[in-house]
Amino acid sequence: MTAPLTPRDNQPPEEPRHPEAAPAADHGGLGGPELARELREGALIALLVAATGVLLGLLWNWLAPHVPLIADTRNVYLKNTEGEESIGADGTFLLLAFAFGVLTTAAVFLFRRRGGIPLVVALVVGGLLGAALGWLTGMWLGPTPDVAEHAKQVGPGVAFDGPLRLQAKGALLAWPIGAMLTQLVLSALFGPPDPEPEVPYWLQGQQGPQGQQGPQGQEGQQPEVPQWLRENHEQRPPSEG
Repeated sequence: MTAPLTPRDNQPPEEPRHPEAAPAADHGGLGGPELARELREGALIALLVAATGVLLGLLWNWLAPHVPLIADTRNVYLKNTEGEESIGADGTFLLLAFAFGVLTTAAVFLFRRRGGIPLVVALVVGGLLGAALGWLTGMWLGPTPDVAEHAKQVGPGVAFDGPLRLQAKGALLAWPIGAMLTQLVLSALFGPPDPEPEVPYWLQGQQGPQGQQGPQGQEGQQPEVPQWLRENHEQRPPSEG
């Protein structure tokens, strides 16, 4: 006869493994079909977000102040040497890009209330592509970058608008920053709560009447001593003859 095997150091026994409890990685590759579906949705979201950059370029060309120039027979000069039109163009792009990041992320969250790494990456990549597309669209729709040719067309002494340029390239990060902040706030306020961890089978049924773990669920907690044992704990057993 052999003694039954007992776990060492009062450790709970290992859970039995069942065939149906196999990890999802065994079916459909790493992450399974769920990860593949999230990757496809993330790629689609990135493309849609980036496509809205065309609207950003239209608004930037419409709302941004243009730099007035004037030319003589030889050179081209700033009409207003103390003007702040170039700074205003950068600030307009910064505010518009941040607003687009907030609006596009809110729209995505409205139709898809789940998070995840693929969604976050899609919002960042789509925001960067959208900001770059808006920058290029705004410059393409604005005045021609060939200042010398434009000055010849208008003639000497006639003011004309200079090309629309983005001096501070860091403004391209305003879109993804706005998207991340909006996703963080919306997920914290309206996102689904995290699922509670499952109780192991060796601890099931040991919950007290108030939902607290029993004596074996917490390390160092002593079991309750019966009343009769507390009353007679000082009595000694009779000595043997």
